[in-house]
Amino acid sequence: MSTGRPSPGDLLRMAGLFGAAPGLVLALLAATGRAEPGAVLLGLAATSAAALLLARFWLGVLARLEEGLRVAAGGGLPAPPGRGLPRAAVRLSVAAARLSRDLAEREATVGRLREADAAIIEALPDPLIVLAEDRRPLRANAAARRFFGAGGEGRADAAAFLRHPIIAGAVDRALAEGVAQSAEAVLPVPVARDLSTQVIPLDPPLSDRGRLLVVLADRTQARAAERMRADFVANASHELRTPLASIMGFVETLRGPAEGDAEARTRFLAIIAEQAERMRRLIEDLLGLSRIEMTEHQAPTGEARLDSLARGEAEALAPIFAARGARLELDLSPATAAPADPGQLAQVLRNLMENAVRYGREGGRVVLSVRAMPVAEGGLPPGVLLQVADDGPGIAREHIPRLTERFYRVDSGRARGAGGTGLGLAIVKHIVSHHRGQLLIESELGRGTTMRVWLPGG
Repeated sequence: MSTGRPSPGDLLRMAGLFGAAPGLVLALLAATGRAEPGAVLLGLAATSAAALLLARFWLGVLARLEEGLRVAAGGGLPAPPGRGLPRAAVRLSVAAARLSRDLAEREATVGRLREADAAIIEALPDPLIVLAEDRRPLRANAAARRFFGAGGEGRADAAAFLRHPIIAGAVDRALAEGVAQSAEAVLPVPVARDLSTQVIPLDPPLSDRGRLLVVLADRTQARAAERMRADFVANASHELRTPLASIMGFVETLRGPAEGDAEARTRFLAIIAEQAERMRRLIEDLLGLSRIEMTEHQAPTGEARLDSLARGEAEALAPIFAARGARLELDLSPATAAPADPGQLAQVLRNLMENAVRYGREGGRVVLSVRAMPVAEGGLPPGVLLQVADDGPGIAREHIPRLTERFYRVDSGRARGAGGTGLGLAIVKHIVSHHRGQLLIESELGRGTTMRVWLPGG
């Protein structure tokens, strides 16, 4: 019927519908003898002809109506109904065309609204996930894709997040109660992240059958800043008490009994300067450690040539080695760490070498080596390896697990005498963790200590 010319089959079927009742009446008249057979045959012929004409007419009307609806559905304007059509058919054609246009306009409006909603969700700064009623993720915005990037260094796992008991419980309650739920959770891997989560039920659901919005806010850095302030106050107040008391005591002595003693004044001022320098190093190390901890959950960017960094740090520490009479041997091969922060890795090299020369044997030997690892080796995956080994007195086995704790000292008196703050290995540990690396410590009493750092390679 779409071509405007009815098919023979359609024509006969509709003619049969129109002529069925009159034909039945004529047949009954002939059967009861109330009409002459000739008249009945003539009536049947006239009825059939009229039915055919009427069927042809109405099929043409329907064909024009269908064509008008098709044009309107495609966004065009249908042709005028034309002459010869009944008024009812004309009104029906116009109403149907208008309805088709209205539906098309509404569909276009709904499409634009969906695109606007998607654009708004995509642009939100916080990660957002849309879940189906069966808790299956349907889509995520750009922030969530970055946060839950598949295989990305330092990025969380979306499946592990949704399986977290606290998050799963909030999703269950939101579906059961139909009200928004809040949840606070910590994702422990690859690095600890503090997440504040809102689970919002949707009724009615979205067009893609999304029933829940899961909105995340990463509070890791804010809470790290809170811990940093608390830790700094606690550590500073504890560790600065001794040098500050020493300085105040010598100042009082210089003001009193030693006021006119030039020799004592020179000696005491040297001690005061030494204690002040110790306080300065301690504060710098505390602030540096706090800054590293604040950004530890974010993987670094860029790359670092470890062999070049090692050579530069070795030259900078030459006066310290000379003062201790120690010998530094370099075994450096080209090795690039990536992703990496060159400044932080330089600090790792500096702290490890300072520990080796300060706590190693006076007049001893320190070996610094850097090399690439193209294949897995010793349980470590491919990457780069830097190693600092000394031939000092070594460390007892029971102390090794605690060496990276803040202010932990195997021999407190010796550590302070060597100028250490007790934070060097804690800083190394956090920088290595920031780079998604590993710190390995091996030591044996009387045979020295070896510090190994594995890092992802470029």
